[in-house]
Amino acid sequence: MKIALGAASLALALGTVAATVAPAAADVAGTKSSRTSELKTADVSFRTSDGQTLGGRIFEPANATGKLPGLLLVHGSGQGNKWSELQKEAEEFAKQGLVVLAPDKRSVGYSKMNRDYSQLADDALKAFAVLRNRPEVDPAKTGVWGLSEGGWVAPIAVTRNPDIKFMITVGGPGLEPLRTQAWNMANKVDRAGIEGSARTLLNERFYRVGADAGMFPEAHYDPAPTLKKIHQPVLALWGAEDNQVPPAESAEVFSKTLPGSVTIKFFPHAPHALSAGGREAAEELVPGYAETVGSWVRDVTSGHVPASSADPLPAQPTRSVPLPESAWWEGWHAQLIVLVLLIVAFATYPVAALVRRRRGGTGGSWPARILAASGLISVPLSVYAAVSMVGSANGQGIDLGPLIAGRPILWLVVQLLAFTTLISTVVAATRWRTARLREWVLITGGLLFILWALYWGQLLP
Repeated sequence: MKIALGAASLALALGTVAATVAPAAADVAGTKSSRTSELKTADVSFRTSDGQTLGGRIFEPANATGKLPGLLLVHGSGQGNKWSELQKEAEEFAKQGLVVLAPDKRSVGYSKMNRDYSQLADDALKAFAVLRNRPEVDPAKTGVWGLSEGGWVAPIAVTRNPDIKFMITVGGPGLEPLRTQAWNMANKVDRAGIEGSARTLLNERFYRVGADAGMFPEAHYDPAPTLKKIHQPVLALWGAEDNQVPPAESAEVFSKTLPGSVTIKFFPHAPHALSAGGREAAEELVPGYAETVGSWVRDVTSGHVPASSADPLPAQPTRSVPLPESAWWEGWHAQLIVLVLLIVAFATYPVAALVRRRRGGTGGSWPARILAASGLISVPLSVYAAVSMVGSANGQGIDLGPLIAGRPILWLVVQLLAFTTLISTVVAATRWRTARLREWVLITGGLLFILWALYWGQLLP
């Protein structure tokens, strides 16, 4: 049940398990693989600290002379992302006169329920060593670029290796993962038109239980202490219409926290990854993005580090809110106990009634039968509904089918059963004077269900 309660909260989860690692030399297998009129590429590989061999591809201007600045790309969230997912960025940055390494991302040791930013930062440092040792790269002019989740990972790598001379983030989160994901989900449900208690369930209650169960990796990781340690120049970019990471709030954190030169820019009408067609289409980057990166890198690596500056903050649809840790009665231990007690309480009555009937007795009263039946259906259906609704969210949004008064049909069914259980509990309780032990157990289960259903919003509008 712990897994069931936490699994959906991890569908878009982001997090880490702390570990201490140090950069080391990486193995290289560099072979020229293809040429175009503007760019040439080379396939490379490197070994991680736990012995995995990951690949990647180098992109560089075809006709460049002399050593060039180098840029390592760090992936956003996702398990086993291939270098090709960053190909468009790599090509466009290389056209700006940079040598760019787009590496593979690990699949072993990374999942929705297990994510280690420290380990990912170490992987980035192994790849960075490959880039920095390339003969066409000026080792004194190398930096890292991190997208989305990479905005948590890249800063850790920067603080561990002074050879990283600059950092670029795109859609970099300035807040903890749990708070960021809750804001992300709130945007999804608002765009979908979901209202009322279903909205609270989807963007708050379920995530808190999942985090309390330890199923949301590094739910309360605070990026600010790491950002405070970065003295290298930073270029922080966001799409003004980013609905996955709070752009204005994250920019505020970057501006107040980074001690060195920080240039903050927003691209109007642009999404999270600054891709013109959305991340999945990703046929083109938003206009001016690659040029901004190229110009800034050239300035920084030529010794012209700009003074800190920031574009005006964009308007967010809503401000994020921190999600407090669960009280003891909200935590997964208490929730698991309540679920077990409810199932036992509701199941005891029909089992006892069946035994009595076989012995020639009566099967029980109708209010009690309805209470037992509705309770037995309502409890597992509620868990299923929460898991399936949260799990239906993806990078584009959330689709729960037709809505009635802003409520998904599945959630309305859950609420109807909850009200049936409530009413039958009240009716059954009016017969307490003549109730037998099995009725008392059933009524107690109904009363406990009412409190549980109120917390989860099943009895609220």
